[in-house]
Amino acid sequence: MQREAYFDNAKLLFIFLVVFGHLIQPLKESIELVNVLYQWIYLFHMPVFILISGFFAKGASNKGYLIKLFKRILVPYFIFQILYTIYFLGIGKNDWDTSLYDPQWGLWFLLSLFSWHLLLIVFKKIPPMIGIPLAFLIGIMIGYLPVIGEAFSLSRTFVFFPFFLIGYWLTKERLFAWKNRKNQIVSVAILFVVFLVSYLQPKIPTGWLFGSHSYLDLELPFYGGAARFGLYLLAIFMVFSVLLLVPKQRYSFTNLGQNTMYVYLLHGIIIQYGREAGLLQLDHNLDTIGLAVIAAAIVWFLSSKSVATFTQPIVEGKTTLLAKWFENRENKWKKREQRDAYPTYKEKSS
Repeated sequence: MQREAYFDNAKLLFIFLVVFGHLIQPLKESIELVNVLYQWIYLFHMPVFILISGFFAKGASNKGYLIKLFKRILVPYFIFQILYTIYFLGIGKNDWDTSLYDPQWGLWFLLSLFSWHLLLIVFKKIPPMIGIPLAFLIGIMIGYLPVIGEAFSLSRTFVFFPFFLIGYWLTKERLFAWKNRKNQIVSVAILFVVFLVSYLQPKIPTGWLFGSHSYLDLELPFYGGAARFGLYLLAIFMVFSVLLLVPKQRYSFTNLGQNTMYVYLLHGIIIQYGREAGLLQLDHNLDTIGLAVIAAAIVWFLSSKSVATFTQPIVEGKTTLLAKWFENRENKWKKREQRDAYPTYKEKSS
């Protein structure tokens, strides 16, 4: 069966936003436009990325699912936590946490992704009209527990789980039915208004956008639930606005959307090196365009077939692409040997 181009386009766009957001993070305090873009992107980019992940969790009840999930998610987590620790210490990032239970960089997503599938075992038995509001309520209430924070990515797991659950219940038919010109115009207006407000109004502390801290840590111990509720509403509007704008057409780059997990796990190697080496010393709003180009180049490179072939063993725990690469090389050598052993008629005549 041919893959649905819409979802590959969506995953490619969202992984670009993830890379771009990480790329501009150190510069948001010195470049005004970067600061606005960073807040605007972080209001929705992880919720929509997580929603798409939930959409593809339809097979959560298959036999042996948890075992496959462990191999596909937790094994890469432990591998990359160790690899990143060694690598970042090697490039001079001494503040890197070496513990396995406290994920840094983007590895929290793997722990949460595994946990979301576990939560889905219970929540898929609850009607969505009850389960989704319940998930949002838990996400709000969890902020009142100071003991739940970054460790094991517990806070982010509960805060972002509602979007994973929405994705699970969302159908392609329903989503595509909403994709009409009127709704798309409204979507553009919503995204533009949020960007404009982000530019004009005081900025939201980044701790609120990460979903990894308690309200006590965020210095809003009593009204924190109301603040998170507001951010939830804003994120829902922005998430579906972006989803309605993703094209359904297949482009030459659409296939890159198949390898977004490679980009997610590997882009930290490039970006953290750039940070430690001081390569991101920009100070003008127009420099943001160059950063977008760099982010696109990183996504293109890390989602390429060559990178997937040689990193598949640590990303997916499989060697199918590598085996196929060796098989193709072996076939080429055999053809070359046959050609050398049996020259063509023209070669014999000469």
